[in-house]
Amino acid sequence: MKLRSDANRWGAVAKFFHWIVALAILGNGVFGLCMDLAGNPMQKINWLALHKSIGLTVLALMLLRLAWRMGDGRPREEPAPQWQQLGARVVHALLYLLALALPLSGWWFNSVTGKPLQWFKLFNLPDIAAKDDALKHLSHAVHEYLFWFLVLVLVAHVGAALKHHVFDRDDVLRRMLPFGKLRNDSTQAGERP
Repeated sequence: MKLRSDANRWGAVAKFFHWIVALAILGNGVFGLCMDLAGNPMQKINWLALHKSIGLTVLALMLLRLAWRMGDGRPREEPAPQWQQLGARVVHALLYLLALALPLSGWWFNSVTGKPLQWFKLFNLPDIAAKDDALKHLSHAVHEYLFWFLVLVLVAHVGAALKHHVFDRDDVLRRMLPFGKLRNDSTQAGERP
């Protein structure tokens, strides 16, 4: 598998960023929703610290992903109506924006509460806003609503990928799968597994 993307498929690095960020966001979202199930206050504090560290990791991975994306190629677009191509671009832009905004809003929420922010107990990060009790509820609401908006956009993204795979029977989904073989790739016959 090539590291860089080409006209037929996404490269290994792009696939890595796509899947690791997707899994981290979904896992951390579920984890964040389940924190209230913690058995005792100390457990909840530990879970919250882990939630924050994973969120910061997502932010770092997204920044790396953007840097990689700027210099990487991309597969050519599959034939589709113009409205679908525009919809795909809008959904992808929203996914990138929300994947950055969600951890930043969590960082903002943490800052206005005045609590320290550590990354896996290795080092502290600076506040990005001053402590402000009046903004606690707003910043928490922004963080939560961004998560639910991201879920809606992800449903659209996954739904479109499945539509391409099941109904259009094209390679849109296959070229992003870690080990997917393309249906319409004439060069694949000469490649080694």
